[in-house]
Amino acid sequence: MFDQSIFTTQSNSLYAIPKTAPSPSKIAKRSPSGKEIFICPEESNFYSQCLDTFVLQNCLEDEAVIEFGSGDGLPVIHALLRTEFLGCIHGYELNSSACKIANSKIAEYGLGERYLVHNTCFFTSSKPAARYLVSNPPYLPAVDDDIYLPLLRGGSDGSTITRKLLSLGYDNVMSLVSSYSNPVDTIDYAIEQGYSVAKFLVTPLEFGYYSSEPKVKNTIDKLRDQKKAFYSGNIYLLAGVLFQKRSLAAANLSDELIQIMTSL
Repeated sequence: MFDQSIFTTQSNSLYAIPKTAPSPSKIAKRSPSGKEIFICPEESNFYSQCLDTFVLQNCLEDEAVIEFGSGDGLPVIHALLRTEFLGCIHGYELNSSACKIANSKIAEYGLGERYLVHNTCFFTSSKPAARYLVSNPPYLPAVDDDIYLPLLRGGSDGSTITRKLLSLGYDNVMSLVSSYSNPVDTIDYAIEQGYSVAKFLVTPLEFGYYSSEPKVKNTIDKLRDQKKAFYSGNIYLLAGVLFQKRSLAAANLSDELIQIMTSL
């Protein structure tokens, strides 16, 4: 059973289920689109809050931040509208439809000097030097790319892209991690790469359109049998994690994060 007592609603807790952030005076709205563009308001809002809390509030005034997989850009736009961060986030997005929407919204809200989304491959593109890499990476587990939205596939266990991002050597990697995408091995891999779990937030989510696709859900069920996926009924956990190089981190909360992510 899903035991909500593992969470606390206190705002200063790393384990808190985050409340919806205050709406900025100019709130960005999602453009109508087909299922070729990832849309999950709850997940996007959570990513936006983690970005704000773990990254933007700790950046230098003119710092560059690198983003893998910008999608329609709205999580970052929401964060920028409610923070005083004056640096520039450089996003990289392969989906040309999503990139077009992102750049349209960036222009609409006058954020062109603070957020640039490039319709190009992150791994093959030149990028400015940065301390922070941020991402809501693809984490759907599936045996191949023949799913509703192929760019959401994170490999056979859902963790392939996350691990690749953790192998790049950034001082700080802020990433979402799902409880049904082999979270334990992902965290262990981060530790092997010299990271500590410096901070995290966790929220429960319901399986949605993409994760409920039979091909994906069947893979998740098999991972559960292997103790690599954890969920209860229609609920799984999503963590926003700040992985920080061990020499920079004040604490390592990896054991605490694993305990929560495997609790369902």
